[in-house]
Amino acid sequence: MTAQLIDGKQISQHIIEQVKLRVEARRGRGKPAPGLAVIRVGEDSASRIYVRNKLKACARCGVNSFSHEVPDSISQPDLLALIDRLNRDPAVDGILVQLPLPGHINSDAVTDGIDPSKDVDGFHPYNIGRLMLGLAGLRPCTPRGVMTLLQRSGIAIDGKDAVILGRSNIVGRPMALELLHAGATITVCHSRTRELPKKVASADLVVAALGKPRFVQGSWVKSGAVVIDVGINRLDDGSLAGDVDFEAVRQRAAWITPVPGGVGPMTVASLLENTLQAAENRDPDSS
Repeated sequence: MTAQLIDGKQISQHIIEQVKLRVEARRGRGKPAPGLAVIRVGEDSASRIYVRNKLKACARCGVNSFSHEVPDSISQPDLLALIDRLNRDPAVDGILVQLPLPGHINSDAVTDGIDPSKDVDGFHPYNIGRLMLGLAGLRPCTPRGVMTLLQRSGIAIDGKDAVILGRSNIVGRPMALELLHAGATITVCHSRTRELPKKVASADLVVAALGKPRFVQGSWVKSGAVVIDVGINRLDDGSLAGDVDFEAVRQRAAWITPVPGGVGPMTVASLLENTLQAAENRDPDSS
């Protein structure tokens, strides 16, 4: 068996085109284009690339973008003051603070400082709480993108046994909630999990999000499983690798996401969906 690729790049292009059409229709009704403010703290090279890709995607679908680049020496009160100004700015519908942040800044305080209605990352406790309860809200971008990949690939989730590797607030925990609401039975594994290969081998669906290159071995994966690789790791030679040993796992899985070109583009597409949703939620006539 050779797994079928889940093409996140292609699916994300469809999502972005849909957002573009909805933004055009919105402007045709006399409403302003959605506005996304992105804050980058410091000169982290990976953050610079991620922010550039997000701003390019905004331009492609007609979303206004506002880039705020601040030095890594900025104090936490000054960063929170910037966020507060953006909270009150009517041209800004969504606020994203690119992670990671310098060690002297408390990321939880920064997340809490964002107006939940503008929290297009979906990390604010208010939005995570709504996700927990299965209520509509701004959802974390990467798990939302994974769910879109599965749905658009026609992969059934209801009744499946799913194993998630990683318990971060950004991916692992909200991913578990997304899959639980979709009818899967969830096991979340982490650094203290015992007999990890055995647990992975029991899964119909594996989501790897632990930040260790090629960690998941082909022998761990059940024949016919669906494997979603969230990891993006830079190797010594400059190439990228996921958290899954791609070539080995591909020989056993039925479906697999590549790295790059799998989950990554979907995170950006989901951010644009969230930004448009935030703008629509803030319309005076929205119900």
